[in-house]
Amino acid sequence: MSAASARKAAAAPLAAYVLHSWDWSETSLIVELFTRERGRIVVAAKGAKRPYSQLRPVLIPFQRLLVQLGRTPADESAEVHLLRSAERAGGPPMPAGAALFAGFYLNELLLKLLARQDPHGGLFDAYAEAVTALQAADDASVQLTLRAFELLLLRELGVLPELDSVTLTVRTVEAAGRYSLHPEAGVVTAAGDESALPGQALAALEAALAGGDRAALRAAAAPVTAALRAPLRQVLHYHLGSPMLRTRQLMVDLQKLIDRETPRP
Repeated sequence: MSAASARKAAAAPLAAYVLHSWDWSETSLIVELFTRERGRIVVAAKGAKRPYSQLRPVLIPFQRLLVQLGRTPADESAEVHLLRSAERAGGPPMPAGAALFAGFYLNELLLKLLARQDPHGGLFDAYAEAVTALQAADDASVQLTLRAFELLLLRELGVLPELDSVTLTVRTVEAAGRYSLHPEAGVVTAAGDESALPGQALAALEAALAGGDRAALRAAAAPVTAALRAPLRQVLHYHLGSPMLRTRQLMVDLQKLIDRETPRP
């Protein structure tokens, strides 16, 4: 990229969401952003913690933003950019309750699995839709949103096998067949005592993923939302290299606390 192109790109507003932020100094923040045009980037938000800073009420998760960066660092290997401005670009309010934890879970997945400075425009759009969908009050809708996004994320990363074929034999799944999804082996015929996914459902999921149709993906995932949870968790943990995300552990601990404090009838 030429110097003129770099300056132009730096000056253009970027569609973005805040994934995470932490203190940089008494008055400033370091912020991880997920942008449509440039992927995951890190910015320094100078003065963002000051009481009257225009950035302070804006740099919060789950709000669609338009941000402008400062001049591209002279050192091309530098990962931190200066945040010049940020403003809200509309969208729903912040999720609440279980949906809020689900939103932070999505953010943690992006932080741990996406490389910096690697654009994923389609995944950004899917994330924006997921944040909006998390406004739904019922747990079933929240779980469906999570499963659909996990499928899209794994496919975007190139680690989700073709779901309409048995991986080791490259044999098309049978509509009435029962199959499992494993981190290393991919799609395999399910054992007798193993939880399974119907071949018809796997074929529908693959067709939606291959066609880039997110509405069709949600429709295909809806009947098997519960059955997808365990295998997708295994695949994610395999590629994360960790047994449990911090967000999920917090949700588990919170549920234990609620169960302990709830009086028995």
